[in-house]
Amino acid sequence: MPGGGSELFHFCRPRQRPVPAKLPPTCSIHFTIEGGPVANIHLTRCQFLIPFADILSEIGASTGSFLAKFHLPTSLEEKANHYVPILRAIDFAEIARRSQGIPDFGFLASQRLHYCHLSEKTRTLIGHAPTLLVALQQACKWASIEDSNLKNWIERHDDHVRFCSSLTGTKGLLHLEHSQWLQNIFPIYIVRQFAGPDWAPATIAFEARYTPSPACHSFWPNTRFLSGQDASWIDVPISLLSLPNRAKEQVLSLQDDQAGPSGHDIIATLKLMLPSYLDQGLPALAQVAEMAGASARSLQRKLAYAGMTYSDLLDTIRFENASKLLRDTDSKIIEIAFSSGYTDPAHFTRAFRRITGVTPRQFRAQSRPGQAPALGAMLPE
Repeated sequence: MPGGGSELFHFCRPRQRPVPAKLPPTCSIHFTIEGGPVANIHLTRCQFLIPFADILSEIGASTGSFLAKFHLPTSLEEKANHYVPILRAIDFAEIARRSQGIPDFGFLASQRLHYCHLSEKTRTLIGHAPTLLVALQQACKWASIEDSNLKNWIERHDDHVRFCSSLTGTKGLLHLEHSQWLQNIFPIYIVRQFAGPDWAPATIAFEARYTPSPACHSFWPNTRFLSGQDASWIDVPISLLSLPNRAKEQVLSLQDDQAGPSGHDIIATLKLMLPSYLDQGLPALAQVAEMAGASARSLQRKLAYAGMTYSDLLDTIRFENASKLLRDTDSKIIEIAFSSGYTDPAHFTRAFRRITGVTPRQFRAQSRPGQAPALGAMLPE
């Protein structure tokens, strides 16, 4: 997509997107006949079909018949975290819309989905993200948890970024607006975890040729809608990327299927313990595992299940310590760098920009009324 500086977010663009290490085995199915691959079935979570089915049931339609016609499970509530073929789901939504005369079916369904309907793992990742920028990066990295062929990436455009999404293998297909409403609504909910429950994007764009209904315009009075784009996207002001996480939802405890359920949230525990060691050199992973009474391998598995490495965790802890000092004290930047576990202030600045999109000095100015910096150079290089 056009726009200056989009290469700054090359780590989120869908080139060679990494596949999550512990996705459910149903996230990608290949059929093989006589040794050769025949088809790759793209999947979506049953959770995303439930609002479409509920709308049909409420108007008295034969919801079960529609689902059965497209070989979709009729007991969606019981299988919310199971997966079904996404193209059959889109066909189901469009045929049901036509036969029942439902205007703007995707928009109506999107209003019934909320942040809590994201997968447990996605919510855990967002819950541990120190800033909005990191949360959006995580949503890019782990997009296929929700839809197996979903690609998310971030592009910079002037004073805002675009959080973009597209479904692989669907170029040119009709009626994708049903899915694209969901692709756009969930990043809005992610931003609201940081910017507050009333935040709305200035623009919501669709890859599909789509005209929103009057009800949609009424619901989003200050948002413009675009269609026929190269991807679906919402815009997010750059000034929001450094916002800290304000989510109130308790992060769900992580489980390690080999070590058994964790009795507590290991990440939250480490975030309480490790700041005590910041100014004297953070302990190595093996030392932390010993303190926790676990093996280094077991600790690594627990972190990996949450989509994190030990290095990621240390970066988060250092950021949280540094951001508090930048907001609440007048300490010099070099002093904050040392007290946050950095021996090199330049390294501290680079690491801080990677997490927030701004330098420590810009972050301090942003967090104090009347001192917000210009937006020109606020993204990591």
